[in-house]
Amino acid sequence: MIYLDNHATTPVDLRVLDAMLPYLRERFGNASSRSHRYGWEAEEAVEKARAQVARLVGADPREIVFTSGASEANNLALKGAAARRPEGKDGIVASPLEHPSVRETVEHLAAHGCEVTWLPVDREGRVRPEDVANAITPRTFLVTVMTANNEIGTIQPVAEIGRIAAERKVLFHTDATQGVGKIAFDVRAEGVHLASLTAHKIHGPKGCGALYVRQGTEIEPQAHGGGQERGLRAGTQNVPGIVGLGAACEICRSEGEEEARRLARMRDRLESLLAAAEARLNGPREGRLPNNLHVSFKGLDAESLMLAVPEVAVSSGSACASGSMEISRVLKAIGIRPDAAKGAIRFGLGRFNTDAEVEEAARLFAGAAARLRKVARR
Repeated sequence: MIYLDNHATTPVDLRVLDAMLPYLRERFGNASSRSHRYGWEAEEAVEKARAQVARLVGADPREIVFTSGASEANNLALKGAAARRPEGKDGIVASPLEHPSVRETVEHLAAHGCEVTWLPVDREGRVRPEDVANAITPRTFLVTVMTANNEIGTIQPVAEIGRIAAERKVLFHTDATQGVGKIAFDVRAEGVHLASLTAHKIHGPKGCGALYVRQGTEIEPQAHGGGQERGLRAGTQNVPGIVGLGAACEICRSEGEEEARRLARMRDRLESLLAAAEARLNGPREGRLPNNLHVSFKGLDAESLMLAVPEVAVSSGSACASGSMEISRVLKAIGIRPDAAKGAIRFGLGRFNTDAEVEEAARLFAGAAARLRKVARR
């Protein structure tokens, strides 16, 4: 198998696994147990990882709250901010292209008294800062716009939106899951109050993520009992997972820029090869994630094409919507025709992909596309 679905999840880097293993075996202590060495070792490991995550995103370690992943972090950020909103404030401004863990949480808040303004996007899936400014009213307390899209890879103008949020004195949350570790992201420079991320998108383990909460930003805990994570997220800490997240962030910090250049080069090569198979790019050519390629194969159905190429793991849409026959709301929003959307496939390159794999994947898809078109003409 050639694995090209790294937007859905990534294989764990062996360096990350090596860092985690002691905390699954001999250093198995509970980080809240402060009366013996086992607990002290676990707590020390958690705090080291907190510092590693903070360094990657330009935060203070005290601003990092560990969660079970980005979906929980998004829920904690949005519901927590809504619960602590000032009296008379009920407005949320949101991008329509958010991950379901943001979009459905916003819809939940709308059903419980919040007024939601959904922003327009352009043909590349990008939010315009001026539209954000126009959408904010005196009742707005929160803006949420993702850092980079999980389907077509569009990078949003987060820093500009952050400046507008600061000027208008509203909270700004960004789901940074797809961007962290792949593009430059600094919470101070971007002007965000709340940012979500997860380990398994950056070659760390599943089941561990983090929420950045800027000092002075008040949110309501969504799980109570235990007092962990500054009282914002109760529950015994997943020490091995947290260690893995920290190690994954440290690798991204030291190797991320070079890795992004390599992935972009391979991505461009893949796009060039697939163009010969009448694969058309969806979304932006510039200002997208370096490992993202989202194309539609002319006249073909994505599901049939993927079945014809079992040797390559890809996605026909976002992983969270896997198995759905509905056309992606992202593709609808940027004006992709239904017939083209049906033939859309997302390729997500990762750290362990090689030039040879890119060449072979392109050959397999081009061959399968030619065979399917030939059958269709009969």
